[in-house]
Parts: sequence; C-alpha cells; structure tokens
Amino acid sequence: MKLVNPLYYPLAVLLGGISLFFGVRFLQLPSQIVLPIASGITLISASILKSREPKYFELANSELEQEIHAVHTAAVALVKQSDNLRLEAKNILTDSFQIELLTGLEINSDRIATLPPKIDTVAVNLYGNTPILSLSSLQQQLQEVEQKLNVSSGVAKEHLNQLADSLRRNIKLAQDGEDTRLARIINISTLIQDCTGVLQQLQTKLRAADLTDSQQINELQLLSDGLNSLLENLDLLIRK
Repeated sequence: MKLVNPLYYPLAVLLGGISLFFGVRFLQLPSQIVLPIASGITLISASILKSREPKYFELANSELEQEIHAVHTAAVALVKQSDNLRLEAKNILTDSFQIELLTGLEINSDRIATLPPKIDTVAVNLYGNTPILSLSSLQQQLQEVEQKLNVSSGVAKEHLNQLADSLRRNIKLAQDGEDTRLARIINISTLIQDCTGVLQQLQTKLRAADLTDSQQINELQLLSDGLNSLLENLDLLIRK
C-alpha cells in the first residue's frame, strides 16, 4: 500500500492520537512501543482513506492537469462570449433576409453551450484512461476527417486539413508508445481558441457592418459557417 501524507487526512491523525492516548493512559505501555504503533495506525488509515477517493482525482502528469483546467476555463469564457453575440444579433438582425444569419448564429451558440460539460466528461475519461489512446480510435477519427475533406471546400476544408495533420501526429505518438492525452487536450484547446477568434471577428463585423448590404451579410454568413466547421471538428475530438 502506497504511503501518503497523513496531514491531509485529519481522521487518520485522530485515530493515531487516540491509539497513542489509549496505549499510554490505559494500557500503560512505554512510549517507545506506543509511538511506532500509533504512527503505523495513522499512516495505514491515511492510505486507506486515500484509496477510497475517486481515482480520476489522481493524475501524475501535472502539465496535462493544467491544460485540462485551462481548456475548461476557455470553454466557459467561449460560452459567455457566444451568449453576448447571440443577444446582440437578436437585437439587430430583424429583417427577413437576415434570418438565415441569425439562425446560424443561434445554432452555433447552442452548440457552444454544450462544450463545458462535454469537456468535463473528456477530462474524467482521461484521468481514468491509459496514457495511450486507442490507435484504432485515432485512425477512425482520421478516416472521418478524410471523408469530410472529399466533400468540403473553402474554410471548412482548411480547418479539416489542420485537424487531419494533428490526428496524424497523434497516431504517430500512439504508434511510438507515447502519451497522447496531452496532445488530444492541446488539439481541443487550439480549436477552442480558433472558435474564440472567429466569434470575436463576428462580433466586431456585426457591430460595424451595414446590415442593409447583402454583401456584408454574406461575409458575416461565411464567418458563421467557418465557426460551424470548427465546432464540428471539436465534436469529433470530444465524442471519441
């Protein structure tokens, strides 16, 4: 059984103290005998208490743990940014020829709202998984991306090419026996950052655009479509 710091477990310290008091006061044993026994009880109790904690709270890779927290924080910030954009868009996109753009923004916002709990699920799975993700799972992801590439164009194709490159690197890591969990989280983090950038562009252009100009509406629509393609790639990484 792995020894742990008993100071993190007050109940273990209490049990050790009680055994020390009982041995000296009631059994009248010498301290040279009671102290080692009390210390052993404290350490064993702490180890037992630690073993009953949820396993996903244990992570040897501190860099991975920091990246997980950063990704969750970024996802929560993205939700807030998306909600603000949705509210602004609903207030100013009121004409019939603007409805398609508004609908796309609202759909993207709904999808973004689901990211934090999905990322929490990914994090829990990473805590419990072996360091090497299933090679077959990574290859399946790459196959799906390559199939989408055959029917994609423009910004969506560019995003898919970037994701395919990342997946190929992860497959190489898995084949070499390397830990692919950090690479997966970094890929998710990169896509969230890309989403944040596109949302910022949308918000800036929406505020400055002449919303009676169909060409400027089309430019906003292209940005919304680009955000949609990024969110599809995120879904692919998160659900596997």
